[in-house]
Amino acid sequence: MTEVRHPRRALVVIDVQNEYESGGLRIQYPPVADSLRNIGRAMDAAHVAGIPVIVAQQSSPADAPLFATGSRGWELHPLVAGRPRQHYLRKTLPSAFAGTDLGDWLREHGVDTLAVVGYMTHNCNDTTIKHAFDAGLQVEFLMDASGSVPYANRAGSATAEEIHRVFAVVEQSRYAAVMTTDEWIAHLAHGTAPERDTIHASHQRALARMAAAA
Repeated sequence: MTEVRHPRRALVVIDVQNEYESGGLRIQYPPVADSLRNIGRAMDAAHVAGIPVIVAQQSSPADAPLFATGSRGWELHPLVAGRPRQHYLRKTLPSAFAGTDLGDWLREHGVDTLAVVGYMTHNCNDTTIKHAFDAGLQVEFLMDASGSVPYANRAGSATAEEIHRVFAVVEQSRYAAVMTTDEWIAHLAHGTAPERDTIHASHQRALARMAAAA
C-alpha cells in the first residue's frame, strides 16, 4: 500500500434488485449470497467513513420480462433498501450515468473517485465504469461485491465465472482499480490507494507468462 492524496469518493450501488437473487436473472458467480453480503459491507463501511452512497435502480416497462416497473423483481433488494443512502437514481439504460443526474451530482459534491458495486459485472457495472473513466473520474470496482450470469448466443457461450473474471481483468488493465471488499475497506481505514495498471503492462505481463510456459 502506498500513501497518496485522499480521494473524494462516492459509492454507487447498481441495480441490487430482487431480479438478481430470486427472479429471472439470478447471479451465478460469485454466489449471489456472497456478493450481497459484500455489497452490504461496502455500504456500511462507506457510511462509517462519511462516503456518500448512491443507489441506482433499473426500470423497464410494465410488460417487460425483467425489471418490470412495480414488480417484485424490480424492487430493490431489502439489503439495499434498508440501508442509508444519499442519492437515488432510476435508470433505463445500462450506465448509471445515461439519462440520469449522476454526473451532475458527483460534480456538485466534489467527487473524484467512484467505487462501483452491484450487478452485473459485464453489463451495467462495465458501462458505468467506462462512462466514469471517460468523464475523468478515478474508478474502483469491488469484484466480490458484483456478479455475472452465463450466456449462450450465436457468438458462442461463456460461464458466469468466465465472464466475471475476464471483465475484471479488462477493467484492471486501465479503467478501474479492481479489488475485494476487504481490500477496499482496508484502503479506507489506512488512507492508501489501490493498485492501478495499464494496457501495455498487462499485455507485456501476459506475453512473459506465455513465454515462460512455452
